[in-house]
Amino acid sequence: MPIERWKISVGGIVQGVGFRPNVYRLATERGLVGCVANTPEGVAIEAQGRAAQLQDFLVALRGQAPPLSQVAEIVSISIPCVRDSEFVLRHSALSGPVSTLISPDVAVCEACLAEFFAPDDRRFRYPFINCTNCGPRYTIIERIPYDRPHTTMRDFAMCATCQREYDDPANRRFHAQPNCCPDCGPQLVLLDPDGQPVAERDGALCEAVQRLAAGEIVAVKGIGGFHLAVDAANSQAVTRLRQRKGRAAKPLAVMVDDLAAARRICLLEPMEEHSLQSPERPIVLATKKEGHGLAEEVAPGYDQFGLMLPYAPLHHLLLQGTVRALVMTSGNRSEEPICIENGEAVQRLAGIADWFLLHDRGIHLPCDDSLVALQAGTIRQIRRSRGFAPKPITLADTGGMVLGVGAELKNTVCLLKGKQAFCSQHIGDLKNLEGYQLFQQTLGQLGALFEITPSLIVHDLHPQYLSSRWALEQTVLPTMGVQHHHAHLVACLAENRHQGPAIGIILDGAGYGVDQAIWGGEVLLGDASGYQRFAALEALPLPGGDAAVQAPWRTGLSYLRAAYGAELPELPFMAAHEGAPILSMLEKGLNSPLTSSCGRLFDAVAAMSGGRQVIQYEAQAAIELMQTAGQLGEETFPCEVYEEDAMLKISVRSLVRAVAQAVQGGMARREISRRFHRAVVTVFTSVAVEARRRENINTVALSGGVFQNRLLLEGMIASLGRTGFQVLIHKELPCNDGCISLGQAVIGRKALEKG
Repeated sequence: MPIERWKISVGGIVQGVGFRPNVYRLATERGLVGCVANTPEGVAIEAQGRAAQLQDFLVALRGQAPPLSQVAEIVSISIPCVRDSEFVLRHSALSGPVSTLISPDVAVCEACLAEFFAPDDRRFRYPFINCTNCGPRYTIIERIPYDRPHTTMRDFAMCATCQREYDDPANRRFHAQPNCCPDCGPQLVLLDPDGQPVAERDGALCEAVQRLAAGEIVAVKGIGGFHLAVDAANSQAVTRLRQRKGRAAKPLAVMVDDLAAARRICLLEPMEEHSLQSPERPIVLATKKEGHGLAEEVAPGYDQFGLMLPYAPLHHLLLQGTVRALVMTSGNRSEEPICIENGEAVQRLAGIADWFLLHDRGIHLPCDDSLVALQAGTIRQIRRSRGFAPKPITLADTGGMVLGVGAELKNTVCLLKGKQAFCSQHIGDLKNLEGYQLFQQTLGQLGALFEITPSLIVHDLHPQYLSSRWALEQTVLPTMGVQHHHAHLVACLAENRHQGPAIGIILDGAGYGVDQAIWGGEVLLGDASGYQRFAALEALPLPGGDAAVQAPWRTGLSYLRAAYGAELPELPFMAAHEGAPILSMLEKGLNSPLTSSCGRLFDAVAAMSGGRQVIQYEAQAAIELMQTAGQLGEETFPCEVYEEDAMLKISVRSLVRAVAQAVQGGMARREISRRFHRAVVTVFTSVAVEARRRENINTVALSGGVFQNRLLLEGMIASLGRTGFQVLIHKELPCNDGCISLGQAVIGRKALEKG
């Protein structure tokens, strides 16, 4: 049988994950000669041998790939044979267009943990142990190819022993770019509140563990940024952290040592347990267990904890002391990005942290912990960040390079290249200088890593969003504004690779409408080519604008006035507030923009029924209303639908009147909430049925932050399914504004195609 030589190109997540040594092993096992190297495009292989050996090798490249790799494509061509005598690993090629992918940061692997806890191992209790199968990636890399000089590890010269591991293709640490040990790698140091060092290495760790046990707050530098850590069972300590951080009530994440500890705190479904232990190690929302033993202040009034397991070696060490559950909340003041630099943390977290546990490995790009929840039978993203970004979303179509810059809240950015959508980590709210700077840094990093120079920048229609203002300042490139809820619809279609129009039920808090009103309870018909506003919630006044968002009682009062006019019913919640100024504002039409927001409808019903009157974090009133219900009701409130201005309007007034009558009749708040949730499901299902009748579209896409409400999401899926619809929902991206940038970019690409 003649000898052949094949040139094989492998694309995907194939750098920094042990792919080349795996190629070396597979080739030598089959008696092949040739070479393998990293390139900006991925991994390039030349393999020479008999055709059957080469074919078997090609199958093994995909079937026996390393655990952290993700093979997107394998292309092979025949080339002339050469006189090779062995299979070798070559140095990375530095030139050429970039098309390889970068692995996200992943949790320390079991093999490393076995060494970590072995007293006779040279890396025993070393907080920065890693190998090709685990450790930091995205947060330390500055550019492609993924080689040590291009990462924040370049300042640490490997000792002779580490270098031998790095150079040995048979070693688990072959070309593991963050490879290091206690003799040559990063080290810990503990600083006091004034930023002065008090202990180093293991002494710093031991002192930090003691301080946590004493109820003090320790700022801990991790993989993607700083955490603020405190004993989760210590009520006074958690309260002090809340006061200092300015986070009065929003639930705090908790880290426990292992799955057994997680089971003692929460009732866990198998999918939740799997997610907790996955290499991505997200925070998982799970139902609290009776007798969980944590301070009530961790998640006050909330029926779930946000749980996570250790993902950095340092986390395992922090949980080896007497404190077995740690609050691990982002190292920042509320609404700011997390700190990543030592000096920055000491300055910005002064007055919050009592101590600073630092290390000298740099973080190039901050990356918050990801947050997921089990909803409608699968794990869904609430905040997509560490562990998942920058893994691309695969699209149905290819096309031009386009940038979507996202929304104002829960901002992400997205770059399209070929069939891949590179969505950034969660950037957060662009309402302060630090958030805006992170937005700009992330744009530069994603573009540089994947060599994407967009032909078009797509932004939200809202002229005051910082992301929109940034886009419009980029005068060298064309820009395009996209309506917020159209972007939601198309993001859901793109993620599900659905081509063709759909009925989009888009429910959220706020989005700038083409009529300059605040939309948020929308039924759209369309796809990336365009949309029609088929139906919406009735638009009612929002007295004080953003002030009403913070005070749901204002919205409740406004909606009652819209429903009843001057003769308002006397509901108990009204007695606690001075309503006359608000009613006067509404009467005169002062600072009372119209909104069709579904989020505000939830707020109004929550306040009217005796729930949260003033919120301390986003969607608090709606979340508590959902928790009060516990489940969907069998009974419902009436909700009328009428036609106006060539579209259907869902009568908020009729629903408000029904809720008010229930409150006056003494109906329990739980039953009111159950009937209200059922009413929302019922009316939007009926509108979708009417849209199908008129337009012959049988696919419904659900998007918008209100669908983080698990009762509403699961109820809509069941109701639409019973009516025969194909239902598309988010899984890889959040349904909230974290998906907006993808929808923007896909709409922009379609516009480019149309010229």
